[in-house]
Amino acid sequence: MRVLVAMSGGVDSSVAAALLVEAGHDVVGATLKLWGGFSDSGCCSVADVDDARRVAQQLGIDHHVFNLTEDFDRHVVAPYVEAHARGRTPNPCIECNRAIKFDRLLERSDRLGFDRLATGHHARVTRAANGPHELRRGADVAKDQSYVLSMLGQSELARVVFPIGEMTKSDVRAHAVRLGLRTAAKPDSQDVCFIGSIEGRQGFLADKLAFHPAEVVDGRGDPVGRVDAVELVTVGQRRGMGHGNDGSRHYVVAVDVPARRVTVGSAAEANISAVVLRRATLTWVNQPLALGARAIAQVSAHGRPASCTVGANADGVVVEFDSPQRPVAPGQTVALYDVVDPDAVVGAGIAA
Repeated sequence: MRVLVAMSGGVDSSVAAALLVEAGHDVVGATLKLWGGFSDSGCCSVADVDDARRVAQQLGIDHHVFNLTEDFDRHVVAPYVEAHARGRTPNPCIECNRAIKFDRLLERSDRLGFDRLATGHHARVTRAANGPHELRRGADVAKDQSYVLSMLGQSELARVVFPIGEMTKSDVRAHAVRLGLRTAAKPDSQDVCFIGSIEGRQGFLADKLAFHPAEVVDGRGDPVGRVDAVELVTVGQRRGMGHGNDGSRHYVVAVDVPARRVTVGSAAEANISAVVLRRATLTWVNQPLALGARAIAQVSAHGRPASCTVGANADGVVVEFDSPQRPVAPGQTVALYDVVDPDAVVGAGIAA
């Protein structure tokens, strides 16, 4: 089988490529040049490209660099900036998976005649006899990445493989050590790849949109403080929001950019009983959940799963939690898992 492996320059994708070579497949590595600006974090630096190329040499496979900077800017960076301008909290890694890795790169893989596209994600694709493909959590619970892949459907799952999905992270590193791969001890990337570690989110956005000060008010509308940039405030945030009269921490309940207002409350006041997923953003691994169906929701990459019931309103799907949950910021992805088989992703949507 001819397999194109997306090699980020990290240990996971390095071992993914190695496993495919060991299995006897015809393997070619590909690293994506995504960000044209400065980067010293994430997976877009010059050093990462060099690491991927060196690993490919060690494995004896061809390696290519695909320039997708225009697509990345259009589908990931620009929406990231625009979302902050509207007081929303985007997830650029999910959008990169949606628009770049499992769209543009998958298309290129098909066009170049590869049978499959492989990545180093900690997730699994399974399929019962003649049944639909299933997207499942990775074997390593601590490193599971099914959440950031929750937008994948049958078309994508039929063409991708996740070679390390059955391995723990320690197993991955041990395998890299045995092979002498230069990425064996390389730390995992933790940050948004196009934001430098020194400038941070504020420095990155400062060059691309205007910041506006805003009044901070409590649930009654009484002023309790101010912030320098409403565009940098996230629903659920507590840092910099002060305390109530009883000494309890304030949490952001709502962000209104046009009104230049941030509403805060106690932890209990910030908690939510339901979240609406915008209809236009809904994706399903196979079939949509029926109204009234039970599911398990996860609202961040390593968030605690929460039992819920799926409903609907005029705007989209309503996820009604069994018990109050921490607030979900508008723009964040909510992944839904099967209530009977909690490892299986059902679908996902973006919070309104």
